[in-house]
Amino acid sequence: MVNLGTSVTERANRRLKRDRQIKNYNEESERDEKKKSLRKRARKNDGFIIEGSEVEEKISQEEEDNTNRRKRSDDRRRSNPIGAKKVNSDNVPKRVTSKDHDGFLESNMCHQCQRNDKGKVVRCVKCKTKRYCVPCMTTWYPKMSEEDFATRCPVCRNNCNCKACLRTELPIKGLLEIQEKSYSGIDKDKEVPYSKYIIKVLMSFLEQINTEQVTELELEAKIKVSDIKIEDAACNKYERINCDECRTSIADYHRSCPLCSYDLCLSCCRELRDRHIRGGENGRPIKFVDYGFDYLHGGEKVENEDLNSVEIRASEENDVIPCPPEDKGGCGEGVLELKSLLQDEPIQELVIEAKQICNELDVECVSEISGGSCTCSEISSRDTMSRNLCKAASREDPFDNSLFCPTAVDLTHEDHKHFQWHWSKGEPVIVRDVLETALGLSWEPMVMYRAFRQIKNLQYEKLLDVTAINCLNWCEVDINVLQFFKGYSEGRFDSKGWPEILKLKDWHPSTLFEKKFPRHNAEFLSCLPFKEYSHPHKGYLNLAVKLPNESLKPDMGPKTYIAYGFNEELVRGDSVTKLHCDVSDVVNVLMHVQSVSVSPVNQDAIRKLKEKHAEQDRREIPEVARMANRGKDVVNAPESGVTCHDVNNDPKSGALWDIFRKQDVPKLEEYIKRHFNEFRHIYGNLLPEVIHPIHDQTVYLTAEHKRRLKEEYGIEPWTFIQRLGDAVFIPAGCPHQVWNLKSCIMVAVDFVSPENVDSCFKLTEEFRMLPRNHRAKEDKLEVKKMIIHALRAAVNDVKGVYLYNPLEKGAKRGNSLKM
Repeated sequence: MVNLGTSVTERANRRLKRDRQIKNYNEESERDEKKKSLRKRARKNDGFIIEGSEVEEKISQEEEDNTNRRKRSDDRRRSNPIGAKKVNSDNVPKRVTSKDHDGFLESNMCHQCQRNDKGKVVRCVKCKTKRYCVPCMTTWYPKMSEEDFATRCPVCRNNCNCKACLRTELPIKGLLEIQEKSYSGIDKDKEVPYSKYIIKVLMSFLEQINTEQVTELELEAKIKVSDIKIEDAACNKYERINCDECRTSIADYHRSCPLCSYDLCLSCCRELRDRHIRGGENGRPIKFVDYGFDYLHGGEKVENEDLNSVEIRASEENDVIPCPPEDKGGCGEGVLELKSLLQDEPIQELVIEAKQICNELDVECVSEISGGSCTCSEISSRDTMSRNLCKAASREDPFDNSLFCPTAVDLTHEDHKHFQWHWSKGEPVIVRDVLETALGLSWEPMVMYRAFRQIKNLQYEKLLDVTAINCLNWCEVDINVLQFFKGYSEGRFDSKGWPEILKLKDWHPSTLFEKKFPRHNAEFLSCLPFKEYSHPHKGYLNLAVKLPNESLKPDMGPKTYIAYGFNEELVRGDSVTKLHCDVSDVVNVLMHVQSVSVSPVNQDAIRKLKEKHAEQDRREIPEVARMANRGKDVVNAPESGVTCHDVNNDPKSGALWDIFRKQDVPKLEEYIKRHFNEFRHIYGNLLPEVIHPIHDQTVYLTAEHKRRLKEEYGIEPWTFIQRLGDAVFIPAGCPHQVWNLKSCIMVAVDFVSPENVDSCFKLTEEFRMLPRNHRAKEDKLEVKKMIIHALRAAVNDVKGVYLYNPLEKGAKRGNSLKM
């Protein structure tokens, strides 16, 4: 009976409270209607309300008298709109916002997991609003002690990895600070000297582009006896025009059919007139046959008609200047006419302006160090040399065996000069411990998984699966993203006990990386060294930044490379990035490493399978059989450079790099052409042929092949181990390959430096001559367009300074410099 009476009382109280709420809402509605009526009458009579008028004073008085009541009514209307179920606020637990005598919020809710039932929490003394429970501190912040949390919590440190902070897209507290940090190190005072340097370095390339266009213009004059009028090409700013014959991007002059959309670059036009087309020549088809799973581990080939195969076909060539027929991409009716993409800003005028600046101004080369060698080699202190240089090769030339290897926290202006000298010589550069300059955001695999898994955010699709590459058969496999990251930390093995090595390459384009990982993206940019070159948005010596905002830009990154690793050379199925050559410069930072333990059972299975693999190689590869007969053990050959490093005892070691010099490329290509049939690729097939030894990206040089390469051709790569926090700068035109000794998370960003534009030019021409459907065929970099826009921006910067600073050298007082 007591319970029943209490229930009746509660229902009565709720009914009275509901009536009061309805009454208050009605009163508020009446006041709003009255206010609207008064304002409407005032507008009708006077056209507007004059400040201080009787109507305005009356409204202001009513607003002042009912301020508190209106606030309470607004709160009730927001929480209980008309038609919604009324809630008894007495029964709803209120959020505790009171503070104790020390200023801390009286709450035990952990900021990381949003739970208050995990026991002890540590409160931050700095912000006095965030708390972290012990399980979350141990799981998600293993490198931070409880004292660190009490002094400054992860939110105060701007490295919190909870779901809310990882996925935020708005400028939360600290995110703008991280972004500002990512721009630090870029000296604004050097922009004009850098502009002069860009003009000096790129001038010859602009003249080459201009000469090609002038030649075509002279041919056009012979075709059209009357006045020449170059029409403007119909191209949207956010479109990219590629040659339909060689797939190379078009920067300005080209020939186009007026009846269809067929376009032809000037290089193809010249080759067609010479009756020697190179940009779209045929290539023989290459087949890789799936002989079954057992064949991958030394078994015999299974021959049947249902076997899967991958076929690569080359395209047909066009050898006519008139628009080709429909089956060749054209219409077969029109005649290709000369058109331009830069009618408003002709290249000829840009050449004249740039030459005038070179002649009238003192154009200094800000990055060129005169002399035969860098001052690094002249340092007498051995300790200093060991810190700034690392030996990576054993060539006869002692000055060409070490790489510049400074530490990020100790970088100075002199180190910047050293970098520019080594970089201009086409040498890689390693910067140690760049993560020490960041804020410490975690790159643990489960943190990346939580940031990636967008389930509750309706703006993104529910991406629960990823497409990885199996390094044993080089085929794609779909796998749950959680299972992939578990395998990253714990390892995966196939049914025969062989390590299942998976990797994600170019995971997310740069635009998606910035959106899905805003905090990690900002953290990565903040730790980049030599930002004048490497920063994808603010790098003044990064020519890719010079492209107009209203244009379709190449995807330069950042991109993540996540791969499993194994510190023993398996020979077959290693976690490798095969030998290739990037068309642009690259900086690659190792953000996380994870060693995987292998049980004795799996170790025994690996040993037995390697013996079967070796026996299969002796059956199928004549050279291996001959070496085996001479008593040389190919399978157990140690990896060069690894034997002097105890990888297992070094928790920071991550990946083994081999980078070849540009001058060694011809010999390297000759070696691969000679031994291509000793390398396995898709489905474990031996390569039947190579289209291009390097650009095919089908070869990884093992320790044995590198030994034979030096024995036969006298060349060797720079070989070194990338450790956690190392940033590796790879110049464009340097072939390289990577072997992951452990599971690794790497983030890389591409850039185009003035020093390596010649390599970009050369590689673009090499890609142009590949078969049409080759993996490296399309010109995504558009280096010619970059050169034009970079020079235009540099000329404008120099002109702007001298227009508004007439006392500068080369300009007369009171007069601007004429261009």
